[in-house]
Amino acid sequence: MQTKIWILAMAACAGLSACGDTFGEQALFGAGSGAAGAAVLDGNVATGALVGAAANVAYCQQYPSRCN
Repeated sequence: MQTKIWILAMAACAGLSACGDTFGEQALFGAGSGAAGAAVLDGNVATGALVGAAANVAYCQQYPSRCN
């Protein structure tokens, strides 16, 4: 059971590598990854989505060459 949780958590984190081309795509991909990670780890899904969206947008705005 523990291995399954870690595999799903890593898959959710890997979703952040798909940054998106536009601000909306970046927020959507980040929100999806954050929500999935929170669901797998039994956290608050809405908070996970919010944090994931903010983190992905911030990362892609800071390092645009790594996201395209």
